[in-house]
Order: sequence, then structure tokens, then C-alpha cells
Amino acid sequence: VRLVESGGGLVQPGGSLRLSCAASGRTFNSQAMGWFRQAPGKEREFVATISWSGGNEYYADSVKGRFTISRDNAKNTGYLQMNSLKPEDTAVYYCAAGRFNTFVSRYDYWGQGTQVTVSS
Repeated sequence: VRLVESGGGLVQPGGSLRLSCAASGRTFNSQAMGWFRQAPGKEREFVATISWSGGNEYYADSVKGRFTISRDNAKNTGYLQMNSLKPEDTAVYYCAAGRFNTFVSRYDYWGQGTQVTVSS
């Protein structure tokens, strides 16, 4: 599975962005998809995950109520809608495919990442 993220950029606090994760490979639709982020000098951290069918979602407490994960298996694409962005959301965001889980090690495939910067 090859994953390519897009949609990152610079946004003011309180603004919104939608990240996309385009997947190639027949197994994407049978795997959970996760979003993680990594800020400079920090470890990669879990943001959100969605099951292969889209029927189950789970979020980190820090983004709950502000971010929404979704997927369109017909298009082999996943999304992360980010609203009410805060400066502390600034990081490189990665999508990943693997098992429905919050741990980095449970995901077998990773994208290259997309930068999100929240600043006035």
C-alpha cells in the first residue's frame, strides 16, 4: 500500500484544514487508517483512527470534538477534517494503514507526511 498525504498548509488559529490520504494498492480497503502527527523535538503521536468499514472511529483527547476522520473506500482515500485549529496542532501529519489501534507499531504502511502550521 502506498499512501500520499495532501492538504497541509498555514492556517490562522481557529481556522480549518482538510487533509487527504490517497492510497494505492488493493489491501487499503481492508485495513484501518490512522492519522498521526509529529512536532519538532517530539515523538510521533496518535491523532485518530477509523476501521476498514468506517464504522468505528477513535480520537486522541486533544483533538476530540475538533477533528473528524473519514474514508471513502470507493476512492481509496481517507480524510482528516480539522476545525478550531490551535497553535499546538502544528506538526507534520502522517496517514497510516494497518490495524485499528492507537500505537505507531500497529501500522504497516505510512505516507511521507504533510506540514500543518497554525499561526497568526
